[in-house]
Amino acid sequence: MPGKNTIETCENCPVKWENFNHLTQAEIKLVNDNRYEATFKKGEILIKQDSPSSNALFLASGMAKSYYEGINGNNFILGILLPGRLIMGPGAFVNSRYAYSVSALTQVQACFINFDIFRYLIKVNGEFAESLLQDISLKAFRSHIRMVNLAQKKMAGRLAEVVLNFSDEIFKADEFDIILSRQELGEMTNMVKESVVRILKEFEDSGVLSAKSSVIKILDKVKLRQISEKG
Repeated sequence: MPGKNTIETCENCPVKWENFNHLTQAEIKLVNDNRYEATFKKGEILIKQDSPSSNALFLASGMAKSYYEGINGNNFILGILLPGRLIMGPGAFVNSRYAYSVSALTQVQACFINFDIFRYLIKVNGEFAESLLQDISLKAFRSHIRMVNLAQKKMAGRLAEVVLNFSDEIFKADEFDIILSRQELGEMTNMVKESVVRILKEFEDSGVLSAKSSVIKILDKVKLRQISEKG
């Protein structure tokens, strides 16, 4: 038996995607009538790479990671996903397949919306279409910058950049549970787990941060930012 949606309407959702503000009441109702919610445990797959991209996805609560499944079981983490952000890969407009996988880092409540609804709204609502294009373009720009940094920065700079991103953009605090394993930090910075462990130890020895299990505490943010910038 299908589960019952716990969010009454998209309009009243506390983490409503800001681009839905461009929709009329009738269009919001159309979205709301063509969505369904699901709850995932930590580690469960929300989206499988190369599967049919029949839905756009939003997180109502929790955190997830998007990652590319490479050859020989080597994954590359593309980003950390937070509530209220659109999850829809470029494959939705190219070959109708998801270009990456998504799995839960915590317990996640997710909302799936039929992608045919998005196609319809793009055709009939110019403001919504423009906002969607802006959303996709911003993500592409950030991805481009990240790929350049991975190619040009040394390992310490790449790891410093990720730690700062968690601090400034995700948790907005200088002490946090990074929720990623050392292996996953390696998958996010294009280095092996052993290198992550070694560089974190170097950061600790130099007084930049402390890293106890998964809890990171930044002690010298100015120095950490210098490491990130200089690569």
